[in-house]
Amino acid sequence: MQFLDQCKIYLKSGDGGRGAMSFRREKFIEFGGPNGGDGGKGGDIVFVAAENLNTLIDYRYRQHFRAQDGRPGAGRERTGANGEDLVLRVPVGTQIMDEDNRLVLADLTRAGQRLVFLQGGDGGFGNAHYKSSTNRAPRRADPGWPGREAWVWLRLKLIADAGLVGLPNAGKSTFLAAVSHARPKIADYPFTTLKPQLGVVRQHEQEFVLADLPGLLEGASDGAGIGTRFLGHVERCAVVLHLVDGTLDDVAGAYSTIREELAQYGHGLAEKLEIVGLNKSDAIDPETVDAKCRQLQQVVRPGTEVHPLSGATGAGVPDVVEAVLAALSAEHAGKDKAAVEASTLVQSL
Repeated sequence: MQFLDQCKIYLKSGDGGRGAMSFRREKFIEFGGPNGGDGGKGGDIVFVAAENLNTLIDYRYRQHFRAQDGRPGAGRERTGANGEDLVLRVPVGTQIMDEDNRLVLADLTRAGQRLVFLQGGDGGFGNAHYKSSTNRAPRRADPGWPGREAWVWLRLKLIADAGLVGLPNAGKSTFLAAVSHARPKIADYPFTTLKPQLGVVRQHEQEFVLADLPGLLEGASDGAGIGTRFLGHVERCAVVLHLVDGTLDDVAGAYSTIREELAQYGHGLAEKLEIVGLNKSDAIDPETVDAKCRQLQQVVRPGTEVHPLSGATGAGVPDVVEAVLAALSAEHAGKDKAAVEASTLVQSL
């Protein structure tokens, strides 16, 4: 299935039905009076976060969506039928942006989450609604209220616990294949991965979702290569797993290049918890591995440990997975503590 993480669509909720102007006319009933019914309500535009979807490809070839209009009222005080709601299923993690793709209007982060985005127009009143003691035969019937319309952007940010970043050919896809059942494309040339890949990593009865993102390179924030288009998926990750190709001469420079691009992108990516791995350790001798680990240790943030590993042979991979699990546990514990403190503060107020 083709991966699509953003698209622009047009939405319009249903118009309300027109109210009816009608009078009761029956044999032997001299003063029947008004009996025009109200119009039906127009259908809503509803978004639902579906757990079994991971792409917006359904909105690639159809961009216009309109809900059903309400039916008009009729005589004998019959109310028109309401228009059917139009339910749009999107993947969990989808954001609804404004027409300029800048302002987040809604964020669907939970499976089954339902959002009425555009309400349908109300139906117009029939003339029976306006009957009173002083107006016994009203000849007023209202048209239905028009529905709302909008152009919006849908942007998918995959829900993952940890994100893999690094220069092209750093071995990210090989690592993902080694620790999960995901089968990404693996080849010995840059930009093998052209779209994000997800895998579930299980260890010691614990599991987390790992996202492999297309490789960055210097100048990605200015549009070089694939650019930073897929970095939005890292925004939801609690931990960043940064892989560095151990066969490069300047591993510190490779690490700094990615860190600079993360800082240029913003949105808090440079401040996230980070695990650094020196990959492809099987291709270099142990002395060189130690020397390059020391080089990386000088440029990483204080307290960050560098893990030598090989995604191809599996050496050091369990240690990296353990480090990611520990970082995720610490992150979740911090969030729980903050939530408890906020709740305590609210109760004290």
